Amino acid sequence: MPRAVYVLALGIFAMVTSEFVVAGLMPRLADGLGATVPQVGYLITAFAVAMAVGGPFLTVALLRVTPKNALLLLFAVFLAGNVLAATATDYATMLAARIVTGVASQAFFGVAISLAVRLTRAETRGRAIAVVMNGLMLGTLLGLPLSTLVGERFGWRAAFWVISAIAVVAAATTLVGVPALARAEGEGGFRQERGVFRRPRLWLVLSTSTLIIGATFAAFSYLNPILTELTGFATGTVPLLLIAYGAATVVGNTVVGRLADRHTVPVLAVGLGLNAVFLAGFALLAEVPVAAVALLLGVGLVGVTMNPAMVTRVQRTGNARPLVNTVHSSFITLGVILGSSLGALAIDAWGLRATLWLGAAMAVLGLLTLLPDAGRRRPEEAPHVMFEPQS
Repeated sequence: MPRAVYVLALGIFAMVTSEFVVAGLMPRLADGLGATVPQVGYLITAFAVAMAVGGPFLTVALLRVTPKNALLLLFAVFLAGNVLAATATDYATMLAARIVTGVASQAFFGVAISLAVRLTRAETRGRAIAVVMNGLMLGTLLGLPLSTLVGERFGWRAAFWVISAIAVVAAATTLVGVPALARAEGEGGFRQERGVFRRPRLWLVLSTSTLIIGATFAAFSYLNPILTELTGFATGTVPLLLIAYGAATVVGNTVVGRLADRHTVPVLAVGLGLNAVFLAGFALLAEVPVAAVALLLGVGLVGVTMNPAMVTRVQRTGNARPLVNTVHSSFITLGVILGSSLGALAIDAWGLRATLWLGAAMAVLGLLTLLPDAGRRRPEEAPHVMFEPQS
């Protein structure tokens, strides 16, 4: 595996850590900005919406820039957003900072995934995507507790400064460790790149990714109250359980990455089926601690870890260029928004257990979106143009 792929993972780690930092420091941010905790919660929503809506527009603006220069420009925008957050004195400034960093993060995902594909041969692309996406998994496993620990000990501003430092290190590593490739042959401006979105099947494939992530985040967004109020764990135990969940995502992501190239659709089908079973089982056995932990780890193994297979399927249906990858990331972010928001409505109507049933239902809907591929022979090998592998 080229070392540059691991460098790309470091950049995504920085982006994801910034995405999660608000969740771990809500009370401190509320005090520091003179805001309420619900208002601070909207900063998470703003980041997600900025990713989903703004990321593709920034990617379009960078279509004619070489991949390495695009990454460095995105690091500059991301760093500006984090510095603005670290120095914010009011809520409005922090909101603007979160929007800037959200837009840069989404575009970075698209460019980084496309570059990882270009740097590897066809038979190892799934593994390369898994390595890059491990930046996301490690952001959950290490980035969130690290930023929370720094914020609790040294103040919330220190957490944003640490993330900024990680971004500087990642940018410097990118400058040294990522080759300066030219734009891919056939890659053009927006008018040329938008043609792929006229394929109806691409939109169906994108919807599968939304449902996979939505199913997982319907549960993940509310794990803290589920584990404390339904399962009965002490508040201090929950961070340890979340670390175990994060470790499960790293394992699952690595396994899926090794299978994604040859068995793309079967991997997605098995993952969705198991996630539906785990979430439904969690809903039924939430009061049984041992069962709840086992099912939680099961969700970690087969939820967001489907990313390498999801990306591979999208690229084979459309192409592996930055705009397609960024739009795909927007559909993934839409899954986060839908899972968390619909989960809140379900909890208000039927209680905490309902969000687990919602997740199971979304996983089943995701399975239904795979049905058009059931009658196709190796549908994941659709002959659409991708990048040529680099020697």
